[in-house]
Amino acid sequence: MNKEILSKAAAEARGLAIDAVHACSSGHLGLPLGCAEIGATLFGELLSYNPEDPKWLNRDRFILSAGHGSMFIYSWLHLSGHAVSLEELKNFRKFHSITPGHPEYAETPGVEATTGPLGQGVGNAVGYALSGKKAAAKFNTADHTIFSQQIVALAGDGCLQEGVAREAISFAAHAGLDNLTLIYDSNDVTLDAMADKSQSEDVEAYFKAIGWNAVTVDGHCFDAVAKAYNDAKAAKNGKPSIIIAKTEIGRGIPQVAGTQKAHGEGGAGFAEEARAGLGLPAGSFHVSSEVREFFAGRTAELKKEYTAWEGTYAAWSGANPELAKELENGINNELGVDLIDSIPEFAADYADATRGAGGVVINEVAKQVPHLITGSADLFGSTKNYIKDGGDYSAADPTGRNVWYGIREHGMGSILNGIAYDGLFRASGATFLVFADYLRPSIRLAGLANLPVTYVFTHDSVGVGEDGPTHQPVETVSGLRVIPNLDVIRPADEEETAGAWAATLDRTCGPTALILSRQKLPSIELSAKERREGTVKGGYIAKKETATLETIIMATGSEVQHAIAAAAELGAGVRVVSMPCLERFDRQSCEYKESVLPAACTKRVAIEAGVSGLWYKYASTVLGIDRFGISAPGDLVMKELGMTADHVIAAVKGL
Repeated sequence: MNKEILSKAAAEARGLAIDAVHACSSGHLGLPLGCAEIGATLFGELLSYNPEDPKWLNRDRFILSAGHGSMFIYSWLHLSGHAVSLEELKNFRKFHSITPGHPEYAETPGVEATTGPLGQGVGNAVGYALSGKKAAAKFNTADHTIFSQQIVALAGDGCLQEGVAREAISFAAHAGLDNLTLIYDSNDVTLDAMADKSQSEDVEAYFKAIGWNAVTVDGHCFDAVAKAYNDAKAAKNGKPSIIIAKTEIGRGIPQVAGTQKAHGEGGAGFAEEARAGLGLPAGSFHVSSEVREFFAGRTAELKKEYTAWEGTYAAWSGANPELAKELENGINNELGVDLIDSIPEFAADYADATRGAGGVVINEVAKQVPHLITGSADLFGSTKNYIKDGGDYSAADPTGRNVWYGIREHGMGSILNGIAYDGLFRASGATFLVFADYLRPSIRLAGLANLPVTYVFTHDSVGVGEDGPTHQPVETVSGLRVIPNLDVIRPADEEETAGAWAATLDRTCGPTALILSRQKLPSIELSAKERREGTVKGGYIAKKETATLETIIMATGSEVQHAIAAAAELGAGVRVVSMPCLERFDRQSCEYKESVLPAACTKRVAIEAGVSGLWYKYASTVLGIDRFGISAPGDLVMKELGMTADHVIAAVKGL
């Protein structure tokens, strides 16, 4: 280890962070300065990567969970030769730069996850580690090892205090993710105050008790950090590892170092003095030729590893063409099949809840899409999304396609995102709809990062019945619909459910939430293909008028049956439109939308067993539930709250 050059690189990384934050008078200096030796050791000595191919399959994945310290990752990506130029460092936090305030996936080469909301990156790293374990177990052979990557995350006190991180940490230990190393920037400071204002636990004892390897080191000592990392990587004892790195926040700016004032941009006002104290020359954004040459040499050595791996991959691919095709489909987000036509049609007399239909469909899809994996927050028996014969993921068998997350909805959400970031498997997970808000921050980030995650949310309305208002999600569907880039699909029958799965797996630019019923629903009297294709489009004519169009009734899910029954009573001029996904419908062409909802027909009624507000963009009269539910049998609750054909008839007659 060349500690002299690593020390010089650490000083220059500190200077880059100071200069970038000073230039825009905004940002967080504490972590980039406090963890500079950690960055130098990781990028200059320990991590395996190729800056010319930042998505290399066997790279080590580094996730900055404490995303507010974004200048840490930007500085080290720049120094290590990734396509993050010095000019982009100067553009830190500026419009259209690739160095935004918090790291964003697919915006900056080398950034593995969109982080910033504290704790999410820890869960993402667990997802990456799970994906890595599955990939190694599934694709490595006796003759060829193509996956051997290590997952590394850097987190702070804020990350570890958040519940989402604790859920993911607990899961990681149980799942035996010994390819995961968490580095804890333990600087005894939070944003507002010294850390002892809000925490007093023995972190090392906690992690050991929960099933992790844990060691405490001096985070400014290159040798100590390197030894701890190498020990963690070599352990392979079925336990993830945490390195508790004791650091000084804001090191390099004496006026604020070691205090909460160092967390944000406060220290940037002392930039000139700090630069001199670090031994940097006058002028900003300095990188010495010695550091440039060191990382150029490091890249050359890493590329030898990369080239050797390419040879291994070519040999593996030639020897295992079917596995190679499956892996390529996963990487390229290709299904290799048209699910609209390939999912077997349901029998004409099929009658079940859409959660039951969903269970049938996911098992048919799993046969055709081998890189699909599923999971549930301790509710497989209720959410019905278990892949039969798929095996259960465990430390002993990472090939299992069913992941038992336990009662950890938020942890599940962040782990699903990590799997999706890794891009090898299609991730899905399930719970009751009323608990969707437990993982809402992770869903929001999936939308922001364009991750193709599938959420299976069952028990979708007051039809849940006797469990009462605590379990009747009247507001949740609309609450999900307002998240940008999230498709929310609430199918009305079994064939719409098949269409919903086809839609979500065909979508590669964002997440989808499938909203499924607990109670049985009748079938719509159209062909399976019409219902499936209509669902993919988001809305379609479920019952066409047989005379001049006078009225349109719109509905989703369990309320479509009431719309159809009402139309039968109201006469030949009534059209019923099933609208399983408002977002998909809104993306259709103007011509298609006009064919379904002609502007000339202004007499429109919508019905859905949830809050009514969002429906007024389509209808002038809305039958919804703008209150909490009732503890009683589901059909009685539906009737009491106006979810019946009779109420639809009365509403239409009252137009």
